[in-house]
Amino acid sequence: MVSLWLSTAGSVVHRGDFFTILLLPLLLCTTFTSTEAYDALDPIGNITIKWDVISWTPDGYIAVVTMYNFQQYRHIQAPGWILGWTWAKKEVIWNVMGGQTTEQGDCSRFKGNIPHCCKKDPTVVDLLPGTPYNQQIANCCSGGVLTSWAQDPENAISSFQLSVGSAGTTNKTVKLPKNFTLKAPGPGYTCGPAKIVKPTKFITKDKRRTTQALMTWNVTCTYSQFLAQKTPTCCVSLSSFYNNTVVNCPTCTCGCQNKTEPGSCVDPNSPHLASVVSPPGKATNTPLVRCTNHMCPIRVHWHVKLQYKEYWRVKITITNFNYRMNYSQWNLVVQHPNFDNVTQVFSFNFKPLTPYVGLNDTGMLWGVKFYNDLLTSAGPLGNVQSEVLFRKDKSSFTFDKGWAFPRRIYFNGDNCVMPPPDAYPWLPNASSKLIFSLLSTLLGTLACVAMLLT
Repeated sequence: MVSLWLSTAGSVVHRGDFFTILLLPLLLCTTFTSTEAYDALDPIGNITIKWDVISWTPDGYIAVVTMYNFQQYRHIQAPGWILGWTWAKKEVIWNVMGGQTTEQGDCSRFKGNIPHCCKKDPTVVDLLPGTPYNQQIANCCSGGVLTSWAQDPENAISSFQLSVGSAGTTNKTVKLPKNFTLKAPGPGYTCGPAKIVKPTKFITKDKRRTTQALMTWNVTCTYSQFLAQKTPTCCVSLSSFYNNTVVNCPTCTCGCQNKTEPGSCVDPNSPHLASVVSPPGKATNTPLVRCTNHMCPIRVHWHVKLQYKEYWRVKITITNFNYRMNYSQWNLVVQHPNFDNVTQVFSFNFKPLTPYVGLNDTGMLWGVKFYNDLLTSAGPLGNVQSEVLFRKDKSSFTFDKGWAFPRRIYFNGDNCVMPPPDAYPWLPNASSKLIFSLLSTLLGTLACVAMLLT
């Protein structure tokens, strides 16, 4: 189980590289820590929180807090983000626009006007769609959902406005909040300290005037899959037209049936299925998956379907085994050397990703809006599929040694576990063809001799 989880941190090693396979676990153990947040396919991806002080008040200031999801393919889905911090002094929040704190705290020392929140360590959530207009600001009220930057940059931004009370606060006495935390909605993100940066400039709608914040500080939060969950969340299975073998996800990839907690998996034919799945309005983040050998909520199947003279075709199927989760605005990231020659992608959106200059071996796929951008919970309709047509590069194309299979696959930003390289479907080699040819010739000769003797 540990080796399978660690294998997701690096590229897939293909058959024949046995020395590399032996060294890979040692390399990973000496290179990465359990909280490593670096992503090789999105090296500068992060969530940046910008805190802009836009005006001073008699007892504090008004600030606009904006979150930018600069991650190329990792988004925050429902029930949305939760942002927290610790005040440096005795600040209170008098009012919030475009968001709200989860708790008010003890405001008993105030008489008359009662602050919105008096907690030393407040947590803020986004407002839901349909919030009255007089409680909104720009880029608010999406329920805390943030799309990935590559998928939909316009909806990768979320904002709220705070009226902060702190007696006698000026640009010389204001103290930056500390200990920022970001949940999405669970763990996984680690936030650095707030840093004062050059004040943000704002351009008016008519683009004829520019204003700027009085003070600005930034907080950068990065994601670690190891912190987000103890086990993987997805796996990859493989098949091809030239071999009858179907390589399934490794056994116990995301858990084992005999070791999981009671109620964590369910037989689809169980008469009690409806009673164990959370009804609408009572959703839970705890997965309830269909009982399988791999126990993963998501399986991605890569099938090498056809080849032509100048092209070859792959079919990709994503199956949801989680009864408690609909994946809205899902995405898939695939690394394969032939992504520099994609000819056509059917029924999915496609965008090439170039994390490094001169390297174009990664592609991002996601659903078409109102058609297949929602991957529904486990059941007969809990899958989406597409086909990708590649042009052959004669200098590198081959079906040998697992070249036609992906190096790595991410689903919603989480690295999926690949099968072990030595289990990949074999391409019939020359020796087997020669044996078959000799056997056919021998059988033919014997048949001819038998005919002559009759």
